[in-house]
Amino acid sequence: MIISAAFREQGWDKPISLYEKYVAEQTNGERITLIAEMDGVFAGYVNVIWESHYPAFRERHIPEVSDFNVLLKYRRLGIGMKLMDRAEELITERSAVAGIGVGVFSDYGNAQVLYVNRGYVPDGQGIHNGKGYIQYGDQIVVDDDIVLYLTKELGNSTNQSHGRSEGNRSNESSV
Repeated sequence: MIISAAFREQGWDKPISLYEKYVAEQTNGERITLIAEMDGVFAGYVNVIWESHYPAFRERHIPEVSDFNVLLKYRRLGIGMKLMDRAEELITERSAVAGIGVGVFSDYGNAQVLYVNRGYVPDGQGIHNGKGYIQYGDQIVVDDDIVLYLTKELGNSTNQSHGRSEGNRSNESSV
């Protein structure tokens, strides 16, 4: 598959089975996967999950922006911003609040800055490891499962059309 191969080329393990799961969940209406291309070549993607696995979002019916990835060679070209704009626009059709999770170590530094600059703030619950909240005194291994969740009030501010430039577009699509 093109997407899995593109990530493998940059040393990231994103197996085809992940994208097969995304297709099945999109078909079931559980998620929307947005795919970006640059000059007809895959550049990145993002998902909107309508019912988050994160308890605080699920309880409050906050859709979650999830698994947001732009290939390294296409970063800093505005592709990620367009993907996020469209994801937030879709969320406003169902919710006034968007949620997103971000890793807590330096590999996620660029994402942390991006989300804060877009108006996301911590949800106040602390960090979560996929099973529960990390408590004072807990000893943990800091890995990709240790996440800080953020929310953003969307209101009508993101409910606007963003033009697409030729050769740089985001498509709603199955993977």
